[in-house]
Amino acid sequence: MPAKKWKFVPHDRAAVESLATRCEISPVVAQLLVGRGITGDEDVRRFLDAKLVDLRPPEDLPGLPGAADRISASIDSGEEIVVYGDYDADGMTATAILVRCLKLLGANVTYHLPNRMEEGYGLHEDSVEKLASRGKQLLITVDCGIASVGPARKAKELGLSLVVTDHHRFGEELPEADAIVHPALPGTNYPFTGLCGAGVAFKLAWALCQKQSGTPKVSAPLRDFLMQAVGLAAIGTVADVVPLLDENRIIVRNGLKTLLSDPPIGLRKLMEITKVNEKRQLGSEDIGFTLAPRLNAAGRLGQAQLGVELLVTEDAARAAALAAYIQELNENRNKLERSIHLSATKQVKEVHSPEEDPALVLSSPNWHPGVIGIVAGKLAEKFHKPVVLVALDKLGTKPGTGSARSPNGVNLHEALQQCSEWLVSGGGHAAAAGLKVNEANLSAFRSAFLEAVAEQSGESDTTPEISMDAEATLSQLDLATVNQIERLAPFGMGNPRPVFCATRVDLVETPKPLGNSGRHLSAQLSQHGKRLRAVAFGHAEEWLPELEQVNAPVDLAFRPVINEYRGFRKVELHLVDWRRHQVDVPAQDPVARAPVATENASREIPAPHFSSPVMASSPKIAGSRPSADD
Repeated sequence: MPAKKWKFVPHDRAAVESLATRCEISPVVAQLLVGRGITGDEDVRRFLDAKLVDLRPPEDLPGLPGAADRISASIDSGEEIVVYGDYDADGMTATAILVRCLKLLGANVTYHLPNRMEEGYGLHEDSVEKLASRGKQLLITVDCGIASVGPARKAKELGLSLVVTDHHRFGEELPEADAIVHPALPGTNYPFTGLCGAGVAFKLAWALCQKQSGTPKVSAPLRDFLMQAVGLAAIGTVADVVPLLDENRIIVRNGLKTLLSDPPIGLRKLMEITKVNEKRQLGSEDIGFTLAPRLNAAGRLGQAQLGVELLVTEDAARAAALAAYIQELNENRNKLERSIHLSATKQVKEVHSPEEDPALVLSSPNWHPGVIGIVAGKLAEKFHKPVVLVALDKLGTKPGTGSARSPNGVNLHEALQQCSEWLVSGGGHAAAAGLKVNEANLSAFRSAFLEAVAEQSGESDTTPEISMDAEATLSQLDLATVNQIERLAPFGMGNPRPVFCATRVDLVETPKPLGNSGRHLSAQLSQHGKRLRAVAFGHAEEWLPELEQVNAPVDLAFRPVINEYRGFRKVELHLVDWRRHQVDVPAQDPVARAPVATENASREIPAPHFSSPVMASSPKIAGSRPSADD
């Protein structure tokens, strides 16, 4: 694993002090906002408040008015409607939002999700034919359909009306449909194109409720539904890893509150099983690491329909049974993941020269195609190079299913295009892609893929980097300061949880494995008399052997968080990286090193020197001295 570069967000002390004064916010919040490029007074207000009233009217979303009119007409005429979703958490929540909305408005509605293993992503002609043969009259896609030109044409031939709602990239030709709702629809200029499928579905449901009410202010029952829909949309937004900015930030910030106060009964049962309902407040991590993986487990194991049923059922007994079953599916997914991870890790040295090869291509007939993407992502992070995992067909009669992940800037879509002669199919995004490959062509594909990655890697520096917001001493990271940092939540893509560094930190005792899997570790740290607990998720195998030998100070990159357990709240650190501390060097840029003034004093906060010229130019965390309060 190559050593990571530690880089710091540019620091402008004058801009921080000005923003803190103008907007009446703490210096630490101002410093983090400036580092994120949020410096306008109104932008700061919208970012920190994230109020639902700041959402744009639903009718502004491209194509939505036409879709709302067509669906309303279908409800009035009693047509049979089917909502066609996707098998991931975004698709499930989008489906649930629209199904619950249409039922509430008196529609004759059912839903359909494709099977991940048998059908794959998107709208399929076979499914369109089956739905038409069952008497369905209006098909509404959510989180899919924008690239389904052929299936849309088939729907038209069969007399099946089609409304497409999606957020994915589209091709040169759009599908023929009664209406298309998409934030980046050609010929439009919607200000924010980052909505996920559930976000688009929420906007459509909002418009339908307004249309039913005859006014922008909807009736109480519809308002209660829309508040729950915000919670469902929050799950889809976090799960789909879209930027938590603009409207997405508003949806997630408010959705987290409604998930805790008034979730749909199925979610409530799932939250009780996972104990997230016991928290004082929810964070995006509770979605990303607890709720969304369980919904995704159902989709990965071919039972996405049950995930939607969990979100739409109003039967308490059925909800409890579904929650328990989905929890069991997630445990099975975990077991499969660990098994594939162990097998793939062992195979790395058998097939590759891991230190020399620019990418890894691994395969087995014993791997579950619904889980390989997770493992590919973890191996890509571990080895910091693109990884392709292929689940081969056990009988050898069908193409193998592959998932690819890239952590270092290599564009997978372009790399797969260069290898297309050896693939049955392949495509996706820069950092994540899928493919189909016949086993007979696997070796040729591996060689071609490694060559394509090598070409890209030679054109740019792919050394892993960690971007840090500021330097902080452990003593600065009290509850008051971390509470200020939490004002920037929810954290995620586009708004990552702040990363800090601390130097010359002592390990109080030998770090220990953490959790049943043994993949995590915990450590007790001390600096200048201040002691804090730190955890590192997924790094035990990589870090423990070396950390056990450390008997000198270390430098740390970490995210400060508040750990709440049985009502007791304390600060702990989530480790991102570490390195042995070396001999101090003089500061290279004393202006950039200057700490921001504290709230109650203009004196500088003393901080240790960094151990390298790169780190010497880091800013300090802004001081904060208000009263202290997994």
